[in-house]
Amino acid sequence: MPSILIVDDEPGVRSALGGVLRDEGYDVDAVDSGEACLERLSRQAYDVVVLDVWLPGMDGLQTLARMRERQIDTQVVIISGHGNIESAVRAIKMGAFDFVEKPLSLEKTVLVVRNALRQRNLEAENRALRARVDAQHTMVGDSHAMIKLREQVAMAAPTNGRVLIFGENGTGKELVARNIHQMSRRRAGPFVEVNCAAIPEDLIESELFGHVRGAFTGAVADRRGKFELAHGGTIFLDEIADMSLKTQAKVLRVLQEQIMEPVGGSNRIKVDARVLAATNKDLTAEIRAGRFREDLYFRLNVVPIFVPPLRDRQEDIPLFADHFMAVLAREYGRRPKTFESDALVALRQYPWPGNVRELRNVIERLMIMVPGDRISSRDVTFLDQGPPADGPASTQILSSAPLHEARDQFERDYILRALAAQQGNISRTADMLGIERSNLYRKMRSFGIAPSRRGEDEEIA
Repeated sequence: MPSILIVDDEPGVRSALGGVLRDEGYDVDAVDSGEACLERLSRQAYDVVVLDVWLPGMDGLQTLARMRERQIDTQVVIISGHGNIESAVRAIKMGAFDFVEKPLSLEKTVLVVRNALRQRNLEAENRALRARVDAQHTMVGDSHAMIKLREQVAMAAPTNGRVLIFGENGTGKELVARNIHQMSRRRAGPFVEVNCAAIPEDLIESELFGHVRGAFTGAVADRRGKFELAHGGTIFLDEIADMSLKTQAKVLRVLQEQIMEPVGGSNRIKVDARVLAATNKDLTAEIRAGRFREDLYFRLNVVPIFVPPLRDRQEDIPLFADHFMAVLAREYGRRPKTFESDALVALRQYPWPGNVRELRNVIERLMIMVPGDRISSRDVTFLDQGPPADGPASTQILSSAPLHEARDQFERDYILRALAAQQGNISRTADMLGIERSNLYRKMRSFGIAPSRRGEDEEIA
């Protein structure tokens, strides 16, 4: 129930306004002075404070100023008498939500309070959203390697120097780049990511530098490139080693001159974007092989940062597991599951060839497929089996188990992979497996596989 504090020295106002707000379903308290207001706020939180400007002793503006000094989180609605609009405007500038004039229109006052509550809820949702985004971009880990990595990021971020991030696939190079941007002086500007490996060679120049109408078939309108979109912020060139030598030359020119030309255009565009780049390849070997320009390498490699693989920071795995479980639980609208000690041991012993990305996918699988609230080592046995194989290799994995156990284990894992491929949708999974939906449900129950909420929702829809 929303809580309201009325601050007014007139008993009639406190009584009438309090009665109307209680009728609206609000929890209402009232005091008669600014001093009493501050004392009450020190003991209890309120969603909205309805504050009169004219108060004995400490007036409303002074009370509001003290509230802001103490960083009291509440919406403030000012009550202003005739001829005191100037004070009300001052209060708005100090952070008050709105004001109402005396003599009070109870109907209007209730409307303003309702709007103040709506604004408070929106701000709370925005804070929660920012917290969720921050959680997703948190650099998790207490290992020596992660402490060193965070130190390097903290030193590089405030500068405008270019950073070249090295590391295997899935180690979190993009996360490092985002943290550098968020800790930099450019954090208010855009963060533009370009996956150089995912863009066809005939389109990458247009993606990076933009194009003018008619520059090539399909260019029906002018288009701004990623460098221009990143003006005032940061551009992150991921997998830069997959860029052709021709495109490398044009990127080098932008780095040297901070000027670019759209494809098919003649206008020179000034570019002010900090460049971060990343690769999973050995660029010195790529240079020797003639696949990467040495001059571009030296331009990019001002501050090199290496992101270690997950196998080299095993002590961080339990922290990652809990972190991803909490994030995914919020996404799925479920309670987070807890890891038993034997499950954490199994997770630490696995080599994680796909690094942090693979770990997150595994945690999501456990969130969806494991029934109950606890995850044991039995639930992560699929990690020891490696990727699914065809033919004789798959039988080798199960050769040490009795036939019926091997058959059950194979069938359980096969169903899990099918469910994952269909995002948990029961009907599509049953069609894929060539069995009735009821039969699939029965097998899932026998193997202890819980249907995902997302899959159930899709069934209902």
